Amino acid sequence: MGGTVDDRAGRSGQSYQRPSGFQSLDDALHLSRQEMLDNHRRYGNSGLVQLIGLVGYDRLFVRAEGVRVWDEEGTEYLDFLGGYGALNLGHNHPRVLAAWDKVAQWPNLLQATVSPITSALLRDLALLAPGDLQHSFLCNSGAEAVEGALKLARLATGHQRILYCQGGFHGKTMGALSVTGRPAYQRPFAPLVPLCEAVPFGEVQALEQALAQGEPAAAFIVEPIQGEGGVVIPPTGYLAQARELCHRYGALLIVDEIQTGFGRTGTMFACEAEQVVPDVLCLSKSLGGGVVPIGAFMTTERLWNQAFGGIERCRIHTSTFGGNTRAAASALAALEAIVEEDLPTQAREKGEYFLGRLQELAREFPLIREVRGRGLLIGIEFVSDTGIFGKVSGGAANHLAQEYLASLVAAELLQHHHVITAYTLNNPNVIRLEPPLVVSREELDRVVEALRQTLSRHKGMAGFALSAAGQAVGRWAKQATQSLWKK
Repeated sequence: MGGTVDDRAGRSGQSYQRPSGFQSLDDALHLSRQEMLDNHRRYGNSGLVQLIGLVGYDRLFVRAEGVRVWDEEGTEYLDFLGGYGALNLGHNHPRVLAAWDKVAQWPNLLQATVSPITSALLRDLALLAPGDLQHSFLCNSGAEAVEGALKLARLATGHQRILYCQGGFHGKTMGALSVTGRPAYQRPFAPLVPLCEAVPFGEVQALEQALAQGEPAAAFIVEPIQGEGGVVIPPTGYLAQARELCHRYGALLIVDEIQTGFGRTGTMFACEAEQVVPDVLCLSKSLGGGVVPIGAFMTTERLWNQAFGGIERCRIHTSTFGGNTRAAASALAALEAIVEEDLPTQAREKGEYFLGRLQELAREFPLIREVRGRGLLIGIEFVSDTGIFGKVSGGAANHLAQEYLASLVAAELLQHHHVITAYTLNNPNVIRLEPPLVVSREELDRVVEALRQTLSRHKGMAGFALSAAGQAVGRWAKQATQSLWKK
């Protein structure tokens, strides 16, 4: 509960009193694991805490560096989730942390003027981006970048219709959700932004048909590789053909590189593998160096002027925190490190090695349906039989009965091998392997061996489900008992 009436400010003319139980930063740094979980359950997303607990991720992590994190007991883990692509440089990169010290005395939020720190970031982004992408709008997240890109497309073209891909993921704010290709996320919030239509990913003919029919489209938004869709790689040439079709029909091509950008797939931006220059480029995640949230959308000078040019239009899309000094300084340091450490080449070479070793596993274990990826964005898809887990769990963990197998693999990797992974949001039978690009070959080998041992312990899906489901049900029962005691 919050403070009492007497605790709170101004209600009876009294001075403000610190609420009973108020926790400072120093208090937070010394919370126990149970106190941490109680706070989340009582004041945050209790369902998410329960789900995390079912797969054993409700741990207290207290230190991180590079690819490794440590829990309160000093146990070391390999992070192969990598902040869903936000940790290309790894945890707590020293160059990014040092950037904060350099601007510690600068005004962080003074949006009535402009900043040299932000100006340098805008310039560097233009120099790194493909083609003639020149103008950037700085924001705070990938979803915000997508929101801005959609607004730019409508303003610049004068059209409203937006095409997007089935299985795609662009965020969960209303505009971004309207072009995110998973109905389970969209249905609870209907009606969404109108005139947003899904087309099959990777199918050029379907895209052309959609562009040719109905009113003209303002834009087609697409990921070069669908990350949350299950690390789905389109046919060679798809992005280039999509670019040509968009130009033929007067639509803008918006490429979402929020997860694939800054070296993740072996080139600085994934669209460069096909020499494609989009009309709008969406960025975030690793732009902040794994330390701060920051995003951006970029476009050409012509399109920027059509959408936001001039004194009257320069204020119609703004952000209080976008491009603040500390975020911009972190991004500058991150870009410098990405270039100097040549992370695209590291991702390409290490990714080829890792993918080859994982494909060897796929040939050895029938439980793996497919291994696919580019650079260090890799997905392992498992065979599915949704009836098994529901039966062996006795209905105790209904969520995992539907979205279960990759979660069970992730839980076993965490429990027995101290490897952090997760499934992809739009395809829960795919486990993602998305480590920081600074990962070593020794660490890649360690994860391959962990997967080998995990799959070797069980004979087929039924054996795996029985073992892992038993552990999940045990964790569920423990959660239920703790909840009863609290009541």
